[in-house]
Amino acid sequence: MKKLPFLILIILIIQSLSAQPIQLHPDNPHYLLYKGKPRVLITSAEHYGAVLNLDFDFKKYLQTLHDEGMDYTRIFTGSYVENSESFGIEKNTLAPLNDKVITPWARSNVPGYINGGNKFDLDKWNPDYFARLHDFVATAEHLGIIVEVTFFSSIYRDDYWQYCPFYSENNINNTDRIERIFVNTKRNGNLFNYQEAMVRKITRELNTYNNVIYEIQNEPWADQQGDVFLLNKTNIPKDQQPWYTKSDLASALSMEWQSAIAAIIRDEESKLPQKHLVAQNYCNYGQPIPEVDQNVNIMNFHYVWPEAVRWNYGYDRPISFDESGFSQYEEATYRKQAWRFILAGGAIFNNLDYSFVAGHEDGSFEKNTSPGLGTKSLRKQFRFLKEFMAGLDFVHMNPANHLVWHAPGFIYQGMAKEGDQYAYYFEGTGDIEVQLQVKAGKYNVEWWDPATGQKINSEPVKSKSSLLNIKGPEVTEDIALKILAN
Repeated sequence: MKKLPFLILIILIIQSLSAQPIQLHPDNPHYLLYKGKPRVLITSAEHYGAVLNLDFDFKKYLQTLHDEGMDYTRIFTGSYVENSESFGIEKNTLAPLNDKVITPWARSNVPGYINGGNKFDLDKWNPDYFARLHDFVATAEHLGIIVEVTFFSSIYRDDYWQYCPFYSENNINNTDRIERIFVNTKRNGNLFNYQEAMVRKITRELNTYNNVIYEIQNEPWADQQGDVFLLNKTNIPKDQQPWYTKSDLASALSMEWQSAIAAIIRDEESKLPQKHLVAQNYCNYGQPIPEVDQNVNIMNFHYVWPEAVRWNYGYDRPISFDESGFSQYEEATYRKQAWRFILAGGAIFNNLDYSFVAGHEDGSFEKNTSPGLGTKSLRKQFRFLKEFMAGLDFVHMNPANHLVWHAPGFIYQGMAKEGDQYAYYFEGTGDIEVQLQVKAGKYNVEWWDPATGQKINSEPVKSKSSLLNIKGPEVTEDIALKILAN
């Protein structure tokens, strides 16, 4: 009977944790805590138009994600809309068909929106949009799916700008005629007031949900390029480098505006019961970020090198591979990206999955011409990675490449809780032999196939010295190693 109050206290603590929004893990802020459990988020998700595209059956989509073990998705709010030519994406969910876009703003009585229907009235909210937004987030929460709500995006070309509600010809509110590159800066005329109103409105609407993360802006460097970090040193001038050879930070103008948006989110939530995490998108590939805003909790990167984790680990924030794609049409490419990033200490991985489109919300549009890849079998491989991580006490592990003394012919990423758990991912071909620095003790060594999720073999070993020699099976592309203390 004396133990009863203690048990009740434990139950109350668990209930309290499960009633909070997803948060940084108190024992290791590089990871997340949701419903009382540590989380690594891994997904292969649609191209961000699930809410703003009325043709998209998001309930079938979310159910598919859940059934296939995915637990994360990004959505854009409707402040940015693409057209059918954008980025060569076939059946692009961010480019709704004529008169099929829904945004936070009501339509006016004045015809003339470029993509069908009347112009927008930015002074009036659209109740149908918010009903759809609530339905989406509530459905995702029921299914255990975290939703990243991205308020704004760069506007990559002038013809994309012509589809956006803030474009002066698309609304009746006399918004200032400005260049698209200044939309997401404080040099945006009278747009900032409308942007602030939208951020506050969505923040209020979604405050009761526990499965929401806010992102300030998608790829801000595309509109407002700042410092350039060359991935390969060449004699080609920085301003002539193609996008895939450099990592661009956003300009000072952009960073000032993003800081203001983050402060608006924090200010609005200061009046509300729930407090949510805020993510900021820094660059492609990765670089050492010079400063992180005090209101930002998660560091988002696109097309990320695992070095981005190491370079920014000292900020004590989750680091996210917020978008993949545009690489190749081979499943192994994206599987390897995910494994090497998560085993480097990353917390979130999101593959751009173009098999999710209107009419194929079950992810069956696999044969397409879009610049990326999404297949049922690829999602299964991501699920294997999620299950692999679930078998580890990753919250108490740290990046540990330095413990690999030698692995001839293989590149690797790994983490460890020294003396207890070690996990490594290797890429290469041929017989694998690893020399690993471990504390003396008894261990069980397991080799796993990342492509099939199968355990290849398992054997007990005893280490008497600090250097353990481990021989593994023949590798065709990649392999994972898990070592657990007995």
